[in-house]
Amino acid sequence: MRIGIDLGGTKIEGVLLAPDGQELWRDRIPTPRDDYRAVLDAIALLVERLEEGIPRKVAIPVGVGTPGFLAPADGLIVNSNLLTLNRQAMDADLSARLGRPVRVANDAHCFVLSEATDGAAARPANTAPGPGPDVVFGATLGTGVGGGFVIDGHVLQGANGSAGQWSHTTLPFLRDEDGPGATCFCGHDRCIERFLAGRGLAWDFERATGQALSPEEIGRREQAGDPAAAATFARYEDRLARALAAVINFVDPRVIVLGGGVSNNARLFHNVPGLLGRYTIAAAPITPIVRAQHGDASGVRGAAWLWPAG
Repeated sequence: MRIGIDLGGTKIEGVLLAPDGQELWRDRIPTPRDDYRAVLDAIALLVERLEEGIPRKVAIPVGVGTPGFLAPADGLIVNSNLLTLNRQAMDADLSARLGRPVRVANDAHCFVLSEATDGAAARPANTAPGPGPDVVFGATLGTGVGGGFVIDGHVLQGANGSAGQWSHTTLPFLRDEDGPGATCFCGHDRCIERFLAGRGLAWDFERATGQALSPEEIGRREQAGDPAAAATFARYEDRLARALAAVINFVDPRVIVLGGGVSNNARLFHNVPGLLGRYTIAAAPITPIVRAQHGDASGVRGAAWLWPAG
């Protein structure tokens, strides 16, 4: 069995997985704000709850998905929007608190690992492996934009721990008419997140219409046939195609899986694949773009999958 913890800004979710991936128990508690030790205590409480129904006490391995990532150079978390985590050795501290090894990874990495292991990007059981490494890329399109790679079933962390931080690079094939995009904490002008996060969708709509609406309301208006909302989505799809085409040009993954709130708009999966060829070296790319199978549960499940079967 494995325990996965998804640490978010407002809630901490935990899951107990059977060896075959079946969810045995799931629970959630609020995230303490501005108090690192209270975060560790809350995770410990959640782990204790998840283990309550286990007949004999065993040290079940724990994986944690977190905003930001552990820098291999010093083992401290950086780039977390949950600010109390930054410059903390979370894996070592939590391991000491729980009395067992703990693995910590970026939350977007956990999302991709879940979908590559037993979700929408899992290789069908009856297919033979290809001639090279099996590469899956995943992106979360929500309040922020995350990304990650899974290669032969393992998360790619990278020498600096920052592999997959695709969203804080400049939007590819940038045009003057794209404008500056919404604000982003990374400080890089016109980065991918400025355009593809939910606030980027809202920014584009307000720029075109003068109306400030939530991404969800823009999605509802598009479904109802609003031409302004449809035009915003068309611009969004082209920018998403450019961003994903850059991934295909560099790495050429077997499949790309999308999650997050913006990905709930089904038109993305219909329209974006047909736009990729405008920007890829491959004239007619066959890379499938699929919706996350496990939805909001992908992050917590992927945290559990940081540990091998046992």
